[in-house]
Amino acid sequence: MAQLIELPRRAVETTATAVTAPFRPLLPDHSVDEWGRDDHLVRLLWPVARLRWNVSVGGLDHLPARKGALLVTNERRFSWSPLYVAGALGNATGRPVRFVGRPDHAPFGAALRRVGALLDDPAEVHGALRHGELVVMAAAATTHPRHAGTVDHEMVGAAVTTGAAVIPVASMSSPFSRTARVEVGPPVRPRVKRRGPLAEIEIAEATQRHLQRILDELGGMQTGMVPIDWLGEG
Repeated sequence: MAQLIELPRRAVETTATAVTAPFRPLLPDHSVDEWGRDDHLVRLLWPVARLRWNVSVGGLDHLPARKGALLVTNERRFSWSPLYVAGALGNATGRPVRFVGRPDHAPFGAALRRVGALLDDPAEVHGALRHGELVVMAAAATTHPRHAGTVDHEMVGAAVTTGAAVIPVASMSSPFSRTARVEVGPPVRPRVKRRGPLAEIEIAEATQRHLQRILDELGGMQTGMVPIDWLGEG
């Protein structure tokens, strides 16, 4: 059985207290869930995040209403796509959306944990999916905004063993403006159901292909100062 991986309790509590201190008068008691995410803090910080990313969202009908799912997004280096994807989808659906990528040390690990980050560890992802959570993970980072990197099959394995859907989520943002887009694709459904590591690898490869297809269909994003053709959407 997967177990939640914890940071040292004293370090987490000390750092988290320091991070949330400026917001404490606005935060109700007991607003932190089992994974350390503070929903009220996230709601307070999202308008601040929108100063950097003005995100349009599409394909929400592909997300499960209540069940857990592993949402795989592409990542251009230094774009922080899992962060704004999780924030935008959480704001659009009203559900907590977690993202993979917090370090296992203070102070940054505890701070990111407060806004929904999970360890980059299949065991923690398995635990969240088993409890019906939406979890965003990034494919391998690339230097091109429209290239989908490889997908970690061990993370996909966490979804396979819990029966959670694996869903590609294309993300595109501009380094020179606030414009960003998140497009949720349909769940990946393998043609042949398998068991064991081979199933994980095949689904991971299929997810990368589907993600690349969505990015190709979106189009419009260019590097440099060229305008984005969907700038006025959403």
